[in-house]
Amino acid sequence: MMSVEKKAHAASGWAMLLVVVAGYIVSLLLLVMSFINLIMWDEWYRPGPSPFPLMLLGFVLLVATSIARRGFFTLQPGQARVCVLFGKYVGTVRDDGLKWANPFYAKSLGRSSAAGATTTEAAGAAVHRHDSKISVRARTYTGERIKVNDKMGNPIEIATVIVWHVADTAKALFDVDDYESYVEMITETALRHVASLYSYDHMEDDDTNANSITLRTNIEEVSETLKAELDRKLEVAGVEVDDARLTHLAYAQEIAQAMLRRQQAEAIIAARKKIVEGAVSMVDMALSQLSEGGVVEFDDDRKAVMASNLMVVLCGDSEAQPVVNTGTLYQ
Repeated sequence: MMSVEKKAHAASGWAMLLVVVAGYIVSLLLLVMSFINLIMWDEWYRPGPSPFPLMLLGFVLLVATSIARRGFFTLQPGQARVCVLFGKYVGTVRDDGLKWANPFYAKSLGRSSAAGATTTEAAGAAVHRHDSKISVRARTYTGERIKVNDKMGNPIEIATVIVWHVADTAKALFDVDDYESYVEMITETALRHVASLYSYDHMEDDDTNANSITLRTNIEEVSETLKAELDRKLEVAGVEVDDARLTHLAYAQEIAQAMLRRQQAEAIIAARKKIVEGAVSMVDMALSQLSEGGVVEFDDDRKAVMASNLMVVLCGDSEAQPVVNTGTLYQ
């Protein structure tokens, strides 16, 4: 059964501080008076009430006040205290300031360090203690670069950073062994899973692949998928993810050079395609305007020659050298 956070009540620490101070003063007065009566009673042997009940009352009040003093604690904004009484979860105090609660609430909680260990190893494992106060502020976790395979099977390097906070203190402390280590482990596994769902980049320039989500071109969509995956898996630990972003994305070193050459080839092809499309439109415009203006009468052969010359000039890598023809187009 999963734990659920409950709200615990804590009294004002300032009011209880006055009570504790008054308790110390009264207990000391009772002890002093009882010792004076004891000396007088022993010295003069006067019959009268025994001073021992007064002395016992002073000791009892002093012990009770000392125990009550252990109930004070302070909380800063963004902190909460989990109240556990003799192993039973009572509730969580989230109000900041000086507070007083049951002095028998546990100050620290045990946590085994043998998570995932065998029975033999767990038998001798130490039990670590941590304070019952827990931070509910936003935290960041920057993951290390890991190598995974994308949807196409290409090895890539990827890393992420997440912003998270503890939303349910009961789940964080009681449903998992160490919620901070749990966040780190789940972040890595979720990142590996999300990276395997998408390709690094479009491998082919077709309509089907062009509309698909990739790691490189759809950062927002990938981040949303990663955040949803983390929220689902970290719910058991009472942790909510505020944001998740990729901090590093690259091909693995063993294929980086090959993929770089592929990208360069695609860029050259795209540039050439754009140049050819522009050149064709310019040739068509030139021939049309020359014919419509009556400057030159073109037959099919002359159009072919003119188009060929213009395409060479417009698509060439080097600057064209002008040649003045003093004859006809065929000379």
